[in-house]
Amino acid sequence: MRALLQRVDWAEVEVDEKVVGRIEHGLLVYVGVSTTDAPADAEALARKVATLRIFEDSAEKLNLSVQDANGGVLVVPNFTLMAETRKGRRPAFVAAAPAELAKPLQENFVAGLKREGCSVQQGIFGARMTVRSAAAGPVNVIVDYPPLCGASEVRSEK
Repeated sequence: MRALLQRVDWAEVEVDEKVVGRIEHGLLVYVGVSTTDAPADAEALARKVATLRIFEDSAEKLNLSVQDANGGVLVVPNFTLMAETRKGRRPAFVAAAPAELAKPLQENFVAGLKREGCSVQQGIFGARMTVRSAAAGPVNVIVDYPPLCGASEVRSEK
């Protein structure tokens, strides 16, 4: 699973000209599900998103989670996060899970956030959505779970 987290002052998602989710201060989270993802990945990603410290404390250090900062989470399903762009000029979405796999995992992710104590709003899976937000910082973080191979390796010149 892949999540694009954006710290926001506010965010809302609209379907058919009706606001279906809105938060004041918190995280706008776009979530993509791959063909290899499992329920355990959704749970782990939810824990990571809920506890990732990307909000500033009184010393202006990124030391607070969305919960610590009393923020909300707006989850927007977004299969295009799984785009493959290494070849050609048109993205390929072969790694994106089909709806029958992606929707339950998306629901597991949202349920996991709620179990972690997050206040969650969400878009509608499979719908054409309009998303509006005011980025704060800006702070944007991509979280892959399971982590991409080699993503934690630090390269250094000796």
